[in-house]
Amino acid sequence: MCIQVPIEFYNPPSAILASGSKLGVELGGTKAIVSIDNLHNLHSEGNIFTELSWGAFYQEEGLEDQIDTFETKEFDSVREDPDALIKTIIDSIYNIINNQKLFYGIVDFEVDAFLNQNTVIPGLKLDYLIINKLLDAHKKTRDKELFPKIMSDAKGTKKITVEFQGKKKKILHIMGNKLEDLADILRFANGFATGIVCTSRGAANLYVLSDNIVFEEDIIPDLHIDEENLAIIELGIQRELLFPISWFRIDLGIKSLETLELWDEIKDHPKLNKALARYEKYITSLVYKKFQMMASTEKIGTDFEDDFYEMSLAERRKALRDMAEAIRKLTDEYKK
Repeated sequence: MCIQVPIEFYNPPSAILASGSKLGVELGGTKAIVSIDNLHNLHSEGNIFTELSWGAFYQEEGLEDQIDTFETKEFDSVREDPDALIKTIIDSIYNIINNQKLFYGIVDFEVDAFLNQNTVIPGLKLDYLIINKLLDAHKKTRDKELFPKIMSDAKGTKKITVEFQGKKKKILHIMGNKLEDLADILRFANGFATGIVCTSRGAANLYVLSDNIVFEEDIIPDLHIDEENLAIIELGIQRELLFPISWFRIDLGIKSLETLELWDEIKDHPKLNKALARYEKYITSLVYKKFQMMASTEKIGTDFEDDFYEMSLAERRKALRDMAEAIRKLTDEYKK
């Protein structure tokens, strides 16, 4: 049985660390390109936007939980600048390849201190009664200063411990012993997961409440709701074991780029397509390596390998699908 352990999120987006106190709260959001390494740890690669403000509460009796003034703390965005967005994506892709990681997806964290009755994360809808419970719990989090703490590794790189929770946690905490295994799973990933970030035992726990993620090509995903996980959150809040921080949405895999507002405008850019083609070749080589090792009982010559890389993109995908299916059938026969 494989035990899921906490992972580290290096240089995490600002919003996941958003905090507050009796004086005020941080409000805003972050959207970032994120990669995954062979140890399942996450890394921020490129910032799409970060907009964080400090909302100061009224310092008058009876108005202590109402915002009086706003002050911009951090603003950095390329989401409305095609050239800057293209550069961010290209730089992220090449950095992922050069450091032997994988394109995990695009991650959104939205912070509203649960003061907003209308959930700000697309794809997630909750009852007003739940929102009010989250609002009350967030106030306790502020009063007790229970927000996750930033740590640093030996090189001084900022990080935070992250755990995924819920029935579908394995769709985000992708399992595999090698980078090749993760590449095989992520290459056809499509869809998103949404939920709530809560702090517990010093970690940022991402509770998956809804998702439509699939790992097969040409499959239309259906939205799934995890009502049980929502009940767990409510119980944890009641027992003061969980303290809500923010909302999250994770669009998984390289196809997550298609969710960007400017995608239709930038998708045909030559340099972007060159970077995407380079990433496709990189991830294909990892998957090929995996299947080559699994089929080591049958000698695969260098001529076949050369022919493989001369195939078109569609031909390579079909070859890998056929190889994967053959390996699965052999594995099933072996288990019998």
